[in-house]
Amino acid sequence: MNVRIATDASAWDAFLLRQRFRPFLQSWTMGEVYRDLGQEPVRLEARDGNAISGICFAHVVPAKRGRHLSVPYGPVIENESALAPLIESLKEEARKRNCAFIRISPFWPTEYSNIRILEYSKPSPLHLLAEHVWYVPLKAPDPWTGEAQENTARTEEEILKDMRPTARNLIRRAQKEGVTVERSADPVADLKHFLTLHEETRRRHGFTPYSTAFFRSQVLHFAPRNECSLYLARYQGEVIASSIHMHGGGETSYHHGASTQKYRNIPASYLLQWTAISDALKRGDRIYNFWGISPEGITKHPFAGVRTFKTAFGGRLLDLVHCMDIPLSKKYLITFGIETVRKWRRGF
Repeated sequence: MNVRIATDASAWDAFLLRQRFRPFLQSWTMGEVYRDLGQEPVRLEARDGNAISGICFAHVVPAKRGRHLSVPYGPVIENESALAPLIESLKEEARKRNCAFIRISPFWPTEYSNIRILEYSKPSPLHLLAEHVWYVPLKAPDPWTGEAQENTARTEEEILKDMRPTARNLIRRAQKEGVTVERSADPVADLKHFLTLHEETRRRHGFTPYSTAFFRSQVLHFAPRNECSLYLARYQGEVIASSIHMHGGGETSYHHGASTQKYRNIPASYLLQWTAISDALKRGDRIYNFWGISPEGITKHPFAGVRTFKTAFGGRLLDLVHCMDIPLSKKYLITFGIETVRKWRRGF
């Protein structure tokens, strides 16, 4: 097994698209987004002869609590024998960049928990990305589990049937109230609507947001490839909800959403999501990914507020293995301490 710095974007993405799980955060384009933000991308590929057996995209995070290499929803491996060489090379690259640790959040179901990154990796105090993913399978058998389901969504009528009655009613009510939803023809120009609503949403809920630079770079890089959609929900001529959806490998991901409190009784977000699901069906996608929700019964969690909303559309839950850290220096102890306290204060 030979590990090297990847240089072929087409071969990288072609490998990703062959896999059961195809997280767009491991796409070549995502590395260019982080490059724009000043976070150097590191792309490693493991080859068995001439064939790629695994890939791993990481980026350098110059955080005050500890400079580190972050691996979002990776590595992606076709052969488990590729994992150890990838991790060893990742450690070498991290040390070259004076990183105190590596944070790995793989997109692996919990059934993969017997795969050991390395015996000296340890559970991260905090999660990096969503670890409880809610999704609607758009094709049978379920592309993520391989299971057939009697009510697996294939048509709009079947998906509506799988929803909670309240969700169906709210979609119809939004239509009756005169809400309209459009997929922007110019996401770069229309991003301003999303940013305004997102800032209001951030203030309302008090979460730590992605930066404006991140949103702009993501849309600039992915939209020209038809891999990003910006949706705008209007009521009485005013944009009252907006969302950014990512497309890749037959999957649509609801990545960012925002809305105003001014018309909080108008269920525009339900119609917006339904429009995006309908569009995914028309594209022939296999998965509609709502991203993170809170674990069942846990009320103190960053995604507790959106659980009811997302699960109302029907679907299934995919639990992922917890984020892991690989310490590289004693400086990691500072990060571990800070984040352990932060976790305690957040109550989860």
